Amino acid sequence: MRVFAYCRVSTTEQTTENQVLAIRKAGFDVPDNRVVSEKVSGSQAAMLRNGFKMLVEHKLEAGDQLVVLKLDRLGRGAIDVLSTLEMLTAKGIKVVSLDLPTSDLTSAEGRLMLGVFSAFAQFEKDRLIERTQEGLARAKAAGVKLGRPPAMKTYRSVQAAKARGLSQAKVVEEIGVSLATVKRHWK
Repeated sequence: MRVFAYCRVSTTEQTTENQVLAIRKAGFDVPDNRVVSEKVSGSQAAMLRNGFKMLVEHKLEAGDQLVVLKLDRLGRGAIDVLSTLEMLTAKGIKVVSLDLPTSDLTSAEGRLMLGVFSAFAQFEKDRLIERTQEGLARAKAAGVKLGRPPAMKTYRSVQAAKARGLSQAKVVEEIGVSLATVKRHWK
């Protein structure tokens, strides 16, 4: 049986190295050429992720084993995780998620546990969205301006600082915008 690992992080500042190390530490001997790592948002469905799609369509075969560190690597929500697991099971691929008490998600016990954990994960995500919306509503009610500053105001601030002879780096410090923004408004 060939063993593959799928590792995903959401931002370019993160790395999948810790996921690979944890999978190997758990006893899975996964060669580097069978580790698929990608940096893509977890809100994107599994089969819309280039790395995962390539793994499923071109590398995995019946009898192979796919190991993930956490269940949320398999999809964006409960429905996506379950459909991804069903698709992999139909292809004859054994799926292991290290964050669950049972190792084989394709067994009856694993599928039951997956359903329960997926439901709780979806509930937690929904609650997070609700709390975020409530926080934004409170901030708006308190008069906090949300979002980036209007472009014309930034343009005027950059031009005024430039007229005073400040360098682009000093303008970044003074008005609190990125260097790219300063350069865009420097002309």
